[in-house]
Amino acid sequence: MTNDGEGGRGIRPLMSGALAMTAIVVVSVNLRPGATSVGPALEEIQHGLGMSATLAGVMTALPGLCFGVVGALAVRLAQRLGLTGGIALGLLAIIGGLVLRVLTGSVWVFLLLTLVALAGMAVGNVLVPAWIKRHATDGGERLMTIYSMGLTLGGAVGSLFVAPLIDHAPDGWRSALGVWALTALVAVVPWAVISRRERKDPADHRMPRVAHVGRMTSSRTAVALCVYFGVQAMNAYVQFGWLPQIYRDAGLSVGEAGSLLAMLTGLGVVGGLLMPMLIARSSNMSWAVLLLGVCMVLGYLGLWLAPASTPWLWAALLGIAGWTFPGAIAMITARTRDPQVTGQVSGFVQPVGYVLAAVGPLLVGVIHELTGGWSAVVILLALSGVVMTGAGLLVAKRTYIDDELHTA
Repeated sequence: MTNDGEGGRGIRPLMSGALAMTAIVVVSVNLRPGATSVGPALEEIQHGLGMSATLAGVMTALPGLCFGVVGALAVRLAQRLGLTGGIALGLLAIIGGLVLRVLTGSVWVFLLLTLVALAGMAVGNVLVPAWIKRHATDGGERLMTIYSMGLTLGGAVGSLFVAPLIDHAPDGWRSALGVWALTALVAVVPWAVISRRERKDPADHRMPRVAHVGRMTSSRTAVALCVYFGVQAMNAYVQFGWLPQIYRDAGLSVGEAGSLLAMLTGLGVVGGLLMPMLIARSSNMSWAVLLLGVCMVLGYLGLWLAPASTPWLWAALLGIAGWTFPGAIAMITARTRDPQVTGQVSGFVQPVGYVLAAVGPLLVGVIHELTGGWSAVVILLALSGVVMTGAGLLVAKRTYIDDELHTA
């Protein structure tokens, strides 16, 4: 197979399809465990490091902040090192950050090294889809499906295995967090091989130009999509960081709390398969936006009124509501025509949305410390579901951002 010369989507003779597939699988499952493994072990981390609830809020806010800020810089990194080299460097940052943070007793060093690991994940978030677009033979559909499922699986596994590792591994929570550096070490091998082969390829350094933020804000659909993506991402990272603690404070064990988060995250596999197909085939997704919004609000209300009575039901409702993530990602392509506009909208929606997402976990820590409970937090999260639904309805009908930008 040869490079098709238009977007570079063919796999070149120097790279086999098996190598590309392996690389996508191993990188995708390593872009979430470093973040999702923190929530179930949050109480142990706080006690082990003497971390306040406010600082714990800062830590749970770091994924969204890093994915936004560092993700915006990843394009420049790819222009210098290439897509493949940038992804390999991101994996090295994940390994270094995850290994070193469990060796320190300092809260601030722990947070700094968490930042390093998350920065590596942020680079992968941005560059892996671009790498897939360049190398896939089918336009990226199959590899993007594998990539999305790998992200979901990695997130679920990261939270599911925390409790057993805390109970049985030496050093408890430190081993439960540090073990994910080993899986990232496996992942870096195929990317190092591919990077060595591609480092002198000019096409590996080409990235779409970034649109000026002011231009994007002239499109109502782009702004609404940014809010829709940002609110759902905020809720996702609040859930990763704080939901297990909410369950634990309601009387559930660390194992039960981790399993509930794993179930919530695992439901994303179904959404990852359904939402892109539904959005591609439907001209009006208002019904789905409303349904997912109702699931979010009901999940939080249940968590507020009876968190320990049917905890699996609230986790399931919030997990289904989480299908807004693949929905929002699919709308980036469904609401644009020109590939350049698609890249520009993605470069606007994801970094800005993730910065919005960083605010939520931080505020949760502050509000919890001020109130000493979870009622105010959960009610505010339920209200955020209303905001998300309102923004989603503005992008539910098929409107092309290209047209709005041309008429602005």
